[in-house]
Amino acid sequence: MKKFTVRQPSDLKTFTDETYPQGSFAFAALLRSRDIRVNGVRTDKNVRLSVGDEVTYYTTPAQQSKPSHNVAYEDDNIVICDKFSGVSTEGLLSELCESGTYFAVHRLDRNTEGLIIYAKNQPAKEELEEAFRLHRIHKTYLALCKNNFSSPAATLRAYLKKDEKSATVTISPVMRRGFSEIITEYKVLERRGDIALVQIALHTGKTHQIRAHMSYIGCPLVGDEKYGDSALNKKYGARRQRLVAKKLTFELADALSYLNGKTFESAFMPEISR
Repeated sequence: MKKFTVRQPSDLKTFTDETYPQGSFAFAALLRSRDIRVNGVRTDKNVRLSVGDEVTYYTTPAQQSKPSHNVAYEDDNIVICDKFSGVSTEGLLSELCESGTYFAVHRLDRNTEGLIIYAKNQPAKEELEEAFRLHRIHKTYLALCKNNFSSPAATLRAYLKKDEKSATVTISPVMRRGFSEIITEYKVLERRGDIALVQIALHTGKTHQIRAHMSYIGCPLVGDEKYGDSALNKKYGARRQRLVAKKLTFELADALSYLNGKTFESAFMPEISR
């Protein structure tokens, strides 16, 4: 049994995704068996939650033991987790904080696998946040995309606006009010019929940037249900984006500069068989 208190208005699915990774993995099954209680009342629906509500999950030992991540690197200042698909940044943070103090310094989409960094103290948090702001932490992604590339490599520039209400973003070729510039670099590594394995580097870091930018040029990610090609997704039975935060390198100047020169790599690869 796991019990949590709601800190801000939400719905049960979103709250579970952001708070309890094991519950998120088993959410549909928990609803079917009415093994989630809100303020002591069993529910089989994705109900709305208010501040102060208590949510209790009656997960089985097998569900509780389902892993959310592997540890790629850890020291006294940071931990680099190799996050599983289906786990949110916030849910993994909640799990880590059960055994100590951790701070999120950047995000990965819930269904994106791979490397994510958490700070273990306030000075490390501040240094990492500043490094991300100054683009001194370099992330490389691998994705499976629709094989519709007109060029084997390119650096793309466009403008992006986030719609908080719909939790989606819009891409524009020109600057418009409320839009921010995005720069996305890609290189096609391998073509496999109607899909391609692509390496992607971000020169800006905006919400859904890779997913939306690739879709904008006609090469959406396989499995992307927001920006993707529904026919392609159906063909491969893919219901989550095939995107991995594959590599991390650092270019730091302060206390964490000992990380410079190290390359950290995820064990995951984007595949259509999973």
